[in-house]
Amino acid sequence: FGIGALLIVTVTLNPATVTAWSEKDAIGEDVYPPLWDLVPENLMDFLVKDNKIVINAWNYQERLGVYKNLLSSSAKYFTAFGSQNFGNILWGLPLQHGWQFRTGRLADPSRVTSCGYEDGDILCISVRSWWSCMNYYLAIIPFLGAVEAGLFGQLQYEIEILPPEERRDDFCYSVADCRSRIPKLMDEWKAYFEHEAMSPAAFSSFKLDDALNLMWRAHVASIAYALPKFQDSLKYLSDPEANFGEDWANAVDFIAATHFSTDLENTNNFQAFLPQRMLVEGDVFPSISDFSLQQNRVLLSLRALHKANQQTG
Repeated sequence: FGIGALLIVTVTLNPATVTAWSEKDAIGEDVYPPLWDLVPENLMDFLVKDNKIVINAWNYQERLGVYKNLLSSSAKYFTAFGSQNFGNILWGLPLQHGWQFRTGRLADPSRVTSCGYEDGDILCISVRSWWSCMNYYLAIIPFLGAVEAGLFGQLQYEIEILPPEERRDDFCYSVADCRSRIPKLMDEWKAYFEHEAMSPAAFSSFKLDDALNLMWRAHVASIAYALPKFQDSLKYLSDPEANFGEDWANAVDFIAATHFSTDLENTNNFQAFLPQRMLVEGDVFPSISDFSLQQNRVLLSLRALHKANQQTG
């Protein structure tokens, strides 16, 4: 268990393979998720209709805007961990979403629609994408948990999330709706944001570890809930990509156990060694020619960890 987590983190964060990261690098756009500067910074920047803030979670910019609001509203709790909110442990979520968008993992893998493609609506998030459906439970559910916990204060309007065109019953769309359908998962995310709100403006390292524990517990709970629900979506992916998706979901349990700090720097260093494109038939690691040695190693490590986990039960 511990060795597996250590293996992944060591491979990805080996100082010899990671270029020095500094705040100066933040000038580069690739430090932030794609289009970060263009997404809504305030809840009132979303559509307000019929006394509701309406959010289209199936549009990349709007889903990313949900993350931006979470980060900006929780920034005051992370002032002791660097300027510009870089120490906020919620960075892992939008950076992962940005990686999914940049690598084409949010587009319609069945190609029945042009959702997510340049010849269609590139900002469209497809409900047929396994990655996008899994991510819903790491974007909208944390957000609604934060709303319920009072992170945004007393809101003037209710929040309403627009449903996708298919599989409407596989998601929930408001605090009340999610509270009635997935109360335990809502409790996990609410507990994390309530912990933040109760902590003083500057976490101590000890309190940061408590926050990481609660955040990872909620993260793992989201994946555990969504994984069986969207198992059938893996059929749209190539075998190597479907296997990688499951390997990645499995690995999160192990990464969570280390209380890995998902701040801006750590997450960017970590993601440098994830595949920069979808895996296709014929991709066999550790010898995928257009992947770096480290990317191939990480894929191999994730697979070995998943297999060991299955074989040992």
